Amino acid sequence: MSSPPPNASAGLNLAQQKAVNFMHGPCLVLAGAGSGKTRVITHKIGRLIQAGLAPKRIAAITFTNKAAAEMRERAKGLIGRAAKEVVICTFHALGVRMLRQDGAALGLKPNFSILDSDDVTSILKDAGGTVDAATARSWQWTISRWKNQGLNAERAAALAADDNERIIARVMAHYEERLSAYQSVDFDDLISLPLKLLQNHQEVRQKWQQQMGHVLVDEYQDTNATQYEVLKLLVSGNPPGSARFTAVGDDDQSIYGWRGATLDNLKKLPLDFPALKVIKLEQNYRSTSAILRAANNVIGPNPKLFPKKLWSDLGEGEPVRVVDADSEEHEAERTVARIQSLRASGLPHAGPQFQEFRHFAVLYRANHQAKTFEKALRKAAIPYKVSGGTSFFDRAEIKDLCGWFRLWINNDDDPAFLRAVTVPKRGIGHQTLAQLGVFSKQYKLSLFEALFSSSLGSLLSSKALGSLHEFGRYVNDLEFRARHTLGAESAKAFLLEWLKDIGYEKHLYDGEDSDKVAAARWTNVLDFCDWMAARCGGEIDDAAGVATSNEIKSLLEVAQTVSLLSTISEREQDMDVVTLSTLHAAKGLEWPHVMLVGVTEGMLPFKLKDSGDCAAAALGGSERAHEAANEATATHLQEERRLMYVGITRAQRSLAVSWTRKRKKGRELVAALPSRFIAEMALDQTTTREDPRAKLKALRAEFAQKALDSAAAQALARPTAVMG
Repeated sequence: MSSPPPNASAGLNLAQQKAVNFMHGPCLVLAGAGSGKTRVITHKIGRLIQAGLAPKRIAAITFTNKAAAEMRERAKGLIGRAAKEVVICTFHALGVRMLRQDGAALGLKPNFSILDSDDVTSILKDAGGTVDAATARSWQWTISRWKNQGLNAERAAALAADDNERIIARVMAHYEERLSAYQSVDFDDLISLPLKLLQNHQEVRQKWQQQMGHVLVDEYQDTNATQYEVLKLLVSGNPPGSARFTAVGDDDQSIYGWRGATLDNLKKLPLDFPALKVIKLEQNYRSTSAILRAANNVIGPNPKLFPKKLWSDLGEGEPVRVVDADSEEHEAERTVARIQSLRASGLPHAGPQFQEFRHFAVLYRANHQAKTFEKALRKAAIPYKVSGGTSFFDRAEIKDLCGWFRLWINNDDDPAFLRAVTVPKRGIGHQTLAQLGVFSKQYKLSLFEALFSSSLGSLLSSKALGSLHEFGRYVNDLEFRARHTLGAESAKAFLLEWLKDIGYEKHLYDGEDSDKVAAARWTNVLDFCDWMAARCGGEIDDAAGVATSNEIKSLLEVAQTVSLLSTISEREQDMDVVTLSTLHAAKGLEWPHVMLVGVTEGMLPFKLKDSGDCAAAALGGSERAHEAANEATATHLQEERRLMYVGITRAQRSLAVSWTRKRKKGRELVAALPSRFIAEMALDQTTTREDPRAKLKALRAEFAQKALDSAAAQALARPTAVMG
């Protein structure tokens, strides 16, 4: 094992050094945008190891697989092979680790399945007796919110505010029964069930508290109530006042309230841990002073838990520009003109760098705003990508394969059974499956168990029964072989042979009108097989953080972790393209040139009136309802202001903010006003107005004049022929 560096604090500023060197108690690091929080976390891991803490007793928890993978790479670069033993993973991956090891205390087998969103919708439709997917999805959101608040169906029913919530609580009870029967969990369970384990099982709690010598939590402001309780129980095994954890976050970047994240978790820390050390990181290494001044001004009106002000020594830089436009199409044209202008001329102080397409990002509040900008970029032949598009794992062909994997791992997983038995078609019809379903419910068996029951023959024809038995034996055989298939080469051969066996390529071509589309889907399948095989061979780190070393794995082991991953790294960061992204998806990223578009009232901030109306409707027309409406509107405005702040602080060298005088609302064009946030930036009015098209036109004229001057100079330099 390589040793950590002799000085894990080298190259850090004073505030960062304080955060890294404080190791013997609870610590909150308020890391402003671009202030080097990942650097602090990785250096602190090195410092803890240097101080004698075993790497396997350090846990660094973040929110996305991508962030975990980046942190793992950074830690590896800093402390070498010791980084492999550090638990660096997402909250959900830690939950999986806990449940695989100790879920038996809750009645879970180690090989439980993790359901995706489509499976959950399907089960809820069945549990609630509806065929309407929209209704099921609305139930899904409510149940998810309840789970994030730590409520089960019984508690949700007791706290239900109206008849609709009482109905959803009953559906939730049926849903919980089905998950238990399927030996399955949803993503919210990966946090709520570990909390149950820690709360109700002392021996499990003590085991995990002993394992966690120091816990570091990235993006702490994004934690929900349940995640906070999990963290508190994991670190509370030490004597009072010496809980060893480091929470790193920024209250000004809390933008996920709609999915349960709560700033209450920041308020609770000093109350629950009175010895809490608070350290602020205010030096920004990303943006110029002009950009940071606009950001500080925007966030200023929000109430502060821990006031801070970002500063930079990168110089004043370019002034922030405001671009107004007549319509969304006009705005898109001006945005394209700005990209072309900056690529042609650069910035006065930035030199020729930052002029590639990948240095530009167009950020907006909602997904539907992308379309107009896509059209304008295509028209100008500018390459682009839409960030936050369809995840690799959301593609039907990948879901099909993962359905088979889940069934190998957990035969009780009925949704996976139904996907595998019907894709590709194998002569087992809907009527046979319906009868199997009735039989399995009657005898409280999973569909897979039911197909081997000796009583099933009384319901089905011998042909139908034979087909089911053949399928069951085939699944068992695949599971056995996958368990004993080790390494990349064997895994690749197994997967290709299996796909040929089930005729999956033919299934894709038969199901598509276009051979080109079918070929693209088959390429996705082959890429997925390559990726699975590479993980079996230890060639790819386990991005889910479930395994922490690159040892050779069986195909079945790798298949177990697949459902936890949300994307496959598709090397998008290497592409020279303009990025189009929502503000939410842009968090954590940065670009030299950022264009914040569609910054109008009603879009950013987004529909303030709606949040107040919802709160008032929930409480009738009373004075209390009026107060609740005002409070909901204020809370919503504060989060939207934080979203604007996040957008501004993505910019490194230049920032343009654009708004339109008219915007589409349905099929109509309605008058629009610039967002209040533009005024709050308090920009110098003499330097903010810009027409990129005029600038581009002037540049083109300048280039044309230079070309003419050059041609004239060449003509004068040529020798004149003497007539004679």
